[in-house]
Parts: sequence; structure tokens; C-alpha cells
Amino acid sequence: MEMNESTTQNGRQRKHHTSWTMKMNERKHATDLETEERETLLQGSDSEVGHSAPKVCYGLKDELGNVCLLLFLYVLQGIPLGLAGSIPLILQSKSVSYTDQAFFSFVFWPFSLKLLWAPLVDSIYFQRFGRRKSWLVPTQYLLGLFMLYLSYTVDSLLENDGQKGPDIVTLTAVFFLFEFLAATQDIAVDGWALTMLSRENVGYASTCNSVGQTAGYFLGNVLFLALESPNFCNKYLRFEPQAKGIVTLSDFLFFWGIVFLVTTTLVAIVKKENCNKSRPKEETQGVMETYKLLFSIIKMPTVWTFCVLLLTAKMGFSAADAVTGLKLVEEGVPKEQLALLAVPMVPLQILLPLIISKYTAGPRPLDIFYKAFPFRLLIGLEFAFLVWWTPSVKQDGGFPVYYYIVVLLSYAVHQVSLYSMYVAVMAFHAKVSDPLIGGTYMTLLNTVSNLGGNWPSTLALWLVDPLTSKECKGAKGQTCGSAEEVGLCTKLGGACVTTFDGYYVESVVCVVIGFGWWFCLGKKMRKLQEEKTSAWQCRRTK
Repeated sequence: MEMNESTTQNGRQRKHHTSWTMKMNERKHATDLETEERETLLQGSDSEVGHSAPKVCYGLKDELGNVCLLLFLYVLQGIPLGLAGSIPLILQSKSVSYTDQAFFSFVFWPFSLKLLWAPLVDSIYFQRFGRRKSWLVPTQYLLGLFMLYLSYTVDSLLENDGQKGPDIVTLTAVFFLFEFLAATQDIAVDGWALTMLSRENVGYASTCNSVGQTAGYFLGNVLFLALESPNFCNKYLRFEPQAKGIVTLSDFLFFWGIVFLVTTTLVAIVKKENCNKSRPKEETQGVMETYKLLFSIIKMPTVWTFCVLLLTAKMGFSAADAVTGLKLVEEGVPKEQLALLAVPMVPLQILLPLIISKYTAGPRPLDIFYKAFPFRLLIGLEFAFLVWWTPSVKQDGGFPVYYYIVVLLSYAVHQVSLYSMYVAVMAFHAKVSDPLIGGTYMTLLNTVSNLGGNWPSTLALWLVDPLTSKECKGAKGQTCGSAEEVGLCTKLGGACVTTFDGYYVESVVCVVIGFGWWFCLGKKMRKLQEEKTSAWQCRRTK
């Protein structure tokens, strides 16, 4: 249930339904802000070029085809994110260790690291084929081929024969490459969005991003988990119960693999990139120039201090964000029910940024971040209590309705504090970014912010098992210190029982660390708002 905020556009996780849903939400909103910033820059540069050219105005109807194509590309972008987000819940249902979950969590890092290769995508291309299609077409072909490959191998990788569990190393390697390709596709689509539409309609790019990525994630995560669940399908979609869901992971991957290959072929053949002279032209910047620019930004004292604070601010939330949802699955809560909690949250997730932005639009947006910080820490303790309470309300037929209401309300309260902090930070990013290089500046800050959520979450997952004590009951002389020992205990008729759960230790320690950060460094972060504008502006490296 990773109620985490992470990932930026360009710069992703997890919640009460799954720890990775919020990552997707954050990635979506960060993309919106960066796109708006880059649109502003393009508008400014456009005023300096082509004064004599007649201005052609386009209505939405004139470019409906481009809008639909852009929306569809963003839907495709959300599919790999949703699929990768569903795997941890599937792994948890197979009783893998939290160390394995931590290892698999590296799958979500590419979206927080893509700044490292984004300049390559922007600068290297075949002009005759198209600046964005040069990367989009091969990347989506590879994504389609990856899905077809996984459709034949994923079942064996997820197999659990009682002693040898899922092949975590291979799963992580394959899905890491999968997400790397998805992140590269994200860079290409975001860049193309700025020139695919005319100046009058370029504002629809961020709308396509938000709606498309959300829809794609929903299809790849929430809908898949529901249709893959035998219990859900037998209860709501079938007249006669069956042992499997309506679709399997292999079926789902095969279907979308074919969709990727077919649609990419159509885009490559039919769609011409920026063939209309009335479309805005993108500025081209050399690879080395971009990297030098990034380095010059990082070297500025104010930016360096802010980056350090961003990298450490989310340590206090890591246990609640990264582990809680998996713990609920471990306690017997159906993974598809947790995933479906995303549905009633959609209106709240749409309205919250709109409401909170009224309070972060002023000169001191980080004040909201500072005020919401302790409330989110306390919600982490409430999550720990929720996990502890879960076994006591479990019934033979599942969980009562009031239990899901409590979970939903807990998630909703968490969203308020999370979005208050998130919108405040994004508003501050927009406020301090140097307009001369706004897109690069924003992407850098968003990337650092996402990394600040990723590494504590991975660490929190990694530490659960070392802090947990288990003993084998029913088989004398056996222990449960490793996966092999657990399998041997089970084989001899015993069962590994948790005597001390490290999750609760982590929850308390994280809250203590979080309050320490709030008291010692929170005020320092607020003081950055008092810095002059010149302290955030860099001199371009020539």
C-alpha cells in the first residue's frame, strides 16, 4: 500500500491498493507541470521567429486526430507502469520475502533516473524519419516484443513449487529493462506532444498525459488484478465458479504485445512528424551542452542544499508507503480489493491538487509542505495500527464492509497530506526554476524528488526481514531464517509463525526519524523561500 509520492515526469508506487499507484499519480502531475513550463518557453521563443508568416489558427476539431493519437500513446505508456505495479502484489500472494520485494523495487527506478539519458533522446535522431519517431518507434517495438517474450516466460518465473519460489533476479532484470524502455518512450512522447499540436491547442498535451497515463495504469494494474483474480471473477462476473480468473498474466501480456506492435507499425507508416510548417519548432541543444548545463545547476549552493533536503525528506514515510500494502496482502486482504480502492479515490486525486494549489500559489509554497509533514508521519502510525488490527476482523468469508470503509478513509486522509506536500514542492520547483532553462531545471528537481522517495522505500523493504523473528512450529529442530529453511519447515509438516514483526519497529523508527528531520531540517527548507531569485539562476556554460 505504498502511499508514496514518487516519480516525476520526467523525472512513478504505492498506496492502499498498491504501493505503486501513487508513483504513477506523481509522475503524471510532475509531467503536467513540466509540460506547461516547456510550453511557456516555446511560446516565448516562438514570438521571436516568423514574424512575417501568416498565422493559421486551429480549432480542436481540426486536430482531433492528433489529440486522439497523443492520448493513445499516453495510454500505452501507462500499461507497462500498471503491469510492473501489479507484480509485487502477485509476489506477496506467493509469500516471497521482503528482501526479494526490495530487490524487485529497483524496477521502478528508471522513471526517476531518465534525466541521465533524456539529453541523448532529445539530441540524437534521424532527421528524415523524425526527431521523436526515431526513438518512439523502435522503443515501442521493443516493448511489444518484451511483452510477447514475457507472455511465454512469466509463468515459469513466477512459479512457486513450495521450496523454490519465484525467480526474483530474472524477474527484476526483465522488468527493469521493460520499465527502462517505457521511460524512454515517455521522453519521446513528452517531446513530441509539444510539436504534434498547434500553438492554440498545445495545452491539451498535459490533459492527454493525465488522462492517458491514468487510463493505461488502470488497465494494466487495477483491471488486470481484478480479471486475474478467481475470487473476484467468480463472485461478480461468473455464474459458475472456476479455478482461474478470466485472464492470466500471460494472456494479458500477449494481447498488449500485439497491440504495441500493430499500432507502432501504423504510427511509423501513416503519421508524419511535424510536417506542417505552422507547428512550433523545437530548439535543439547538444548532448554535451545539456550535461554541462545540468552540472552547472547542481553546483549552485541553493540548489545543492535543496537537493539534499529532497533526498532525505521522505525517510519518515518509507515504512508506511512501501510496506503497508504488502503487509495487508500478507494478512489475507485480497490484492484485487486493495487495487480497486483506487477507483473511488480518482475524484479526490483530481480535486485535491486544484484545492491545494490555491494555498501554494503565493511566495511561500513550502509552508504547506512543512505544516502537512507531521500529519503524514502520524498517519504512518495509523497504518501500522491498521495492519495490526486486520487479523482480528478477518472472517471466513473475507473481511466485513466496515473494514474496507476504514481502509478507504485511511487512504483518503493520507492522500490529503501527501498531495499537500507534493503540490507544495512542485509549486516551489516552478517558482525557482530559471526560465532560461526551465524544462531542464524542472526535470532535475523532479528527478531528485523522486529519488528521495525511491531509495527509502527500497531500504524499508530490505530491512523488514532482518528485523523480523520467526519460529517453526510443528517441526522440531527447524528454523525459519531463510527461504530454504521455511520450505524445509513446511515440507516436514510445520509452519513458520512470526513472533516479532520488523514492520512495527520500522514504523516507529521511521516516524522518529521523520520528526527529527522536521525539527532540524524542515525549517531550513522553509528558509530557502527567502533566497533571492538570483540565487536560483545559473550562468550557462559555454
